[in-house]
Amino acid sequence: MKKMWAGRTSGQTDRIADDFNASIGFDSAMYREDIRGSIAHAAMLAKQGILTEEEYECLAAGLRGIEEDLTSGRLAIDPQAEDIHMFVESVLTDRVGETGKKLHTARSRNDQVALDLRLYLREQTATVQAELLALLSATLEQARAGQDAILPGYTHLQRAQPIVFAQQMLAYCMMFERDYTRLGDALARMNYCPLGSCALAGTTYPTDRAMTAKALGFTAPCENSIDGVSDRDYCIELGSAFATIMMHLSRFSEELILWSSWEFGFVELDDAYTTGSSIMPQKKNPDMAELVRGKTGRVYGNLMGTLTMLKGLPLAYNKDMQEDKEAIFDSVETVKACLRIFAPMVRTMRLHRDRMYEAARVGFINATDLADYLARKGMPFRTAYGLVGELVADCIRRGLVLDTLPLAEYRARSPLIEEDVYEAISLETCVARRISAGGTGPDSVHAQLESVSEFIAKAKAR
Repeated sequence: MKKMWAGRTSGQTDRIADDFNASIGFDSAMYREDIRGSIAHAAMLAKQGILTEEEYECLAAGLRGIEEDLTSGRLAIDPQAEDIHMFVESVLTDRVGETGKKLHTARSRNDQVALDLRLYLREQTATVQAELLALLSATLEQARAGQDAILPGYTHLQRAQPIVFAQQMLAYCMMFERDYTRLGDALARMNYCPLGSCALAGTTYPTDRAMTAKALGFTAPCENSIDGVSDRDYCIELGSAFATIMMHLSRFSEELILWSSWEFGFVELDDAYTTGSSIMPQKKNPDMAELVRGKTGRVYGNLMGTLTMLKGLPLAYNKDMQEDKEAIFDSVETVKACLRIFAPMVRTMRLHRDRMYEAARVGFINATDLADYLARKGMPFRTAYGLVGELVADCIRRGLVLDTLPLAEYRARSPLIEEDVYEAISLETCVARRISAGGTGPDSVHAQLESVSEFIAKAKAR
């Protein structure tokens, strides 16, 4: 089939070259954006007197008809088409005749695809933000439910200090808030319209780029036409934001996998988000969390692939840039799928408070509080640190914990230690006395819960 761009060459390419060159297999996802941009472009051409009003109406009606037919399934994408732009223009010309050939006036596929991609990613990113809010809400629910559930906080995967489960959940809430705003920042920088940049140098026609930018919901036109067609920073920035979301989900997944194991037993995932074994009937596997953890790598790979593709490209447009779409499209779909499974998985998990508390009770995680107790009595903290370390080592040898060490043995170590030491090192006291802002104490946790709740309300109100 002779190509629409034939002229300088015969337009006849080898079938293998056609297949290698074609992007219709993935850029067809942008058919709505392509048609929307074309209608805005045609409206501008009519306003500027480049097309007649009748020609505009003909083109707009034809384009809307193509969109309706594609959406309903009455029209199928031709897999032999080179790309979605050529497919839409070809169908349009078949339907409306010679007027269809006027649509591409003052436009190139270079600015057309740049426009389509920004429109598509703008909408898809808003969907990701909505999914993030759903996960944030689910995580907040678990935080509210776990305000009084005491468990060990960990460093180096070793029991460190007592916290409440809410504090751990709120840490993820803060990550998801940053993910949400990071996407918003990327969207703001992306929201400039490349349409009208043409191939790279602009056009000789008296176009109104501000009109098309406004009609398509952009902040303004791209200021530089070369940058307009060759910029893919937004793919990098969004790809990085998606990779960061996946990193947060992967960390959360790792903890859910650990916490739901027999060794921890802190939480139980709902049956709807686990699987069994084909041979071991006792198994309840956290496959959804493991898959999220595994899929993180592909989103990282998409980002690195796009960075590598762009690193050596001279300005302006190069065919290499066709490789941007499969990578960013895959990242979008992967992140959406992971968020959609993660929110209900978090919302439906059950807490085993007794297992959390037992792990906290036997892990010497009140040792810092004992040192603080001695420091408040006048002992230098570093001296208190050394004394408590010796007490812990002694308890481990004897199978005791600090809570069960007799008072007489405490006093043999230091006369500063009195009966009130047991209250001072109880897990409940250890948590309650963490009064610093952002800590695990009740007032701080309440403030964090309210902060996240306000963030969600404001985000939904936008």
